[in-house]
Amino acid sequence: MTTVAWFHCFAGIAGDMALSALVDAGADLDDVLSIVRRVPVQGWTVEVEPVLRNGLAATHVDVRCQETPIVRTYSHIRGLLAEARLPARVLDRSSAVFARLADAEGRLHRRSPAHVHFHEVGALDAIVDVVGVCAALEVLGVDTVTASAVATGTGMIRSAHGVLPNPPPAVVELLRGAPLHGVDVPVEHLPNVTQVVLGTAASDIEAGGQTVVEVAANVDDVTGETLAHAVAALFDAGALDAWVTPVLMKKGRPGHVVSALADDGVVAQVVATLMAETGTLGVRGRRVERWVAQRSAATVDIGGLPVRVKVSPGRVKAEHDDAARAARLSGLPAREVARRAEDAWRAQGEPWSDDPA
Repeated sequence: MTTVAWFHCFAGIAGDMALSALVDAGADLDDVLSIVRRVPVQGWTVEVEPVLRNGLAATHVDVRCQETPIVRTYSHIRGLLAEARLPARVLDRSSAVFARLADAEGRLHRRSPAHVHFHEVGALDAIVDVVGVCAALEVLGVDTVTASAVATGTGMIRSAHGVLPNPPPAVVELLRGAPLHGVDVPVEHLPNVTQVVLGTAASDIEAGGQTVVEVAANVDDVTGETLAHAVAALFDAGALDAWVTPVLMKKGRPGHVVSALADDGVVAQVVATLMAETGTLGVRGRRVERWVAQRSAATVDIGGLPVRVKVSPGRVKAEHDDAARAARLSGLPAREVARRAEDAWRAQGEPWSDDPA
């Protein structure tokens, strides 16, 4: 059985909130910290206390650190993680988190991800939070992490770069493609807790597959460029898949069916995007089931640039967006970056196994 952690982000989410929620859900803190202490950084301690937030019982894990002027780069943190000899999944997950952070910061500051300077997210407490969350997931035996739509606030917040809008640009970039909803309060989190629910996923045969919604619209008056943009916009809106099918419509007119698959939580925004981007006056939908092969994710280094790969039984495939970005920065063809990334995983990765043992 697959163990799943579902984060209910009704008041947002942050590293300390996620770590606190996992400890509250049963992750043994001593086991978690024994893993985190493998990272070669000093000057931090952890205190835990039960708290009430708006009447909700919760656990607060407070990471306390000595102040230091050190500003770490993504390459520096990647080296710390590699030196730590973390459990495989903890290393993969921690590396993936910092790779996403480096990518987001790199886009905003127009710098190579490898040379991005982390301020808040490179501080000791952030390193402990990130590795701590990944360690807690490992202690709990979590195989898959899912989440609700993320609540975001309004107003302004202080950062190492000065006063920024809430949510700050880096957070907006990190949440690209994720379902969101606004909370009209000028604070970052309310009531400053995140809930996590642990459970097991039934097998595909027992559950009959994953239930999703398929939406579609017939169009006969849009250009190929518009269709391509619509498909990209559907993915940005949270669609699990999107495609275009050529059809022959009434009176012999050539046309296209624009279709998308979406989870219940994002159907409304996917439908709105489909209507806005194609100009259609109507969208139809139906519930369908899909069966998805088990897969895992990892990040490899290609010339100092992070490239994510998806791994499934008998196959490894580089993420195209990562390969394309690395190609632009390195001058290599995207297909060459993808090949090197897949070869790099095969050289360092363990053979795929779906054996729970």
